[in-house]
Order: sequence, then structure tokens, then C-alpha cells
Amino acid sequence: MTKEKSIVRALVVIAVLAALPAVALAATELARVNTKVITLEDFNLKYKENLKFFHFNKPSKENVLDDLIKRELGVQEAKRIGLDKDPEVQERMETVLYHALLEKSLGKDFEKINVADDEARRYYQKNPEVRTSHIFVSVPANADKKASDAAFSKIKKIQDQNLRGEKMSFAEAAQRFSEGPSAPMGGDIDFKTRDQLDPAYYEAAVKLGRPGQVSGIVRSQFGFHIIKLTALRSWDDTDKSKIKRLVFEERRQELFDKYMGDLRKKYAVSIKGNLLKE
Repeated sequence: MTKEKSIVRALVVIAVLAALPAVALAATELARVNTKVITLEDFNLKYKENLKFFHFNKPSKENVLDDLIKRELGVQEAKRIGLDKDPEVQERMETVLYHALLEKSLGKDFEKINVADDEARRYYQKNPEVRTSHIFVSVPANADKKASDAAFSKIKKIQDQNLRGEKMSFAEAAQRFSEGPSAPMGGDIDFKTRDQLDPAYYEAAVKLGRPGQVSGIVRSQFGFHIIKLTALRSWDDTDKSKIKRLVFEERRQELFDKYMGDLRKKYAVSIKGNLLKE
């Protein structure tokens, strides 16, 4: 055997011996359920994770191990009876995978979002908290054109016969003719932020500009409205933490939309839109 070969063999032996303690350590068997091994190292990690959720009455290691064994027993039994092949279960598993993907791909980016006061103020200038009253005629989600036209005719009649020429105050007209829970309060629905109102309703209210102004007939996903802007809450008086949350949600949605847009480019997606038409 040449000197070079002896050196190579010696190095290989040393490397194997050096690796043995790590391999043995990584495979320390704590418990076994059929062929499934629960290692001491995995158990210790899960035990530490469990402790995060307990401030008092922390579970013992024995209890946590018992829970892990029960979980494994349940998983194995579920597979034995074929639950992992059940379509409903598979759909749930895919939902878990979907949320796990979002957490892995976007979780750190979400954590980096920091909304400063100036950013929140700029957002609020465009999206103020509004107080409105409305006269409302509902339109069911599945309404046909005839039902929708009838609802429009009803609110148009309220507008023409009671509001034009100020024949009746807005509050009185709302009390007498409006549908929904706000009617007894003269149509008042108190202060609302953008996320609390139908988008079409909110945009129409903001466009009114100043308190006292009344809109034309506005269509939302719920029906028809005539909106009166009664107040705008100032930046100093608004709940700034709520506004920061809205900005956070908006920025998070932007990250999500970009990620999904990039992902969509990698896959073949086809839609038969004509099948959605009634």
C-alpha cells in the first residue's frame, strides 16, 4: 500500500469516528410507536415549545411525552383506516399546506412591516373615519333584475317624494322608510373606518367632502343607499393603533398579492369565465 493511500484511509477512518457521536446523539431513541421513533432531541424541542404556552401549571415531561405518543397513535390509526385517503381530509390537509407555505414564504416579511406615525397619518388623510346616516333598501344577493329594479324604484320614490325640496328631514325619512337596524336612529350608523363599510358605500361617503352633504343613490353589495355624511373624525381624535393596523393589513395584502402574482407565472392557470355567468 502506498503512503498516499494509507493517508487517505486514515483520514476516512478519522472522519467516520468523528461523526459517530453526532449520529448516535441525533438518534437517541426515547420512545417508539410501532416503527415510528420519538427521539430524545425531538422531544426536548417539542417540550420547550409547549412551555411557551404555559405560565402556570407547566406540564411535566411525562405528560408531554404521553401526548406525543397519543398523537402518534392517532395518526397511525387514521392511516390504518384510510382517513388520509378521504377527500374531505385531503382537502383539509391541503389547506394546512397552503397556510404553512404562506408562513414559510411570507412570515418573515410580515414581521418586518413597521408602520410609522407619519405613514399612518398620510393614510388617514385619504381614508378618514366617517360618520354617516343612510336610507337603505335591501337587495338580496341572488335577486334577479326585476327585484333589483323594484328596489331601485322604491328608493328613487323616497328620494323624489321626501328629500327633494327638503319636504322631510333626512332623519325622519330614514325612520319612516329605511330598512335595516339603523332606521330607528334616523339611519345613523356611527363612526366607521374603511374596513367596516362596503367599499362603494365608503367611497361615496368620503367623496361628499364635508358634513351635511347627501349623496345620490349608491349601489352596494347589500342594496341601495342614500348617504348623508354627518361627521369626519380628526387625526388627533382617532384611534391611531386602529389606523396603523389598517395600514399594516394593506401592506401585508400587497406582499401577498405580489407573491401570488409571481407564483401564478410559474404555473399553468386557465379559467373558463363563461361558466360563471348566470
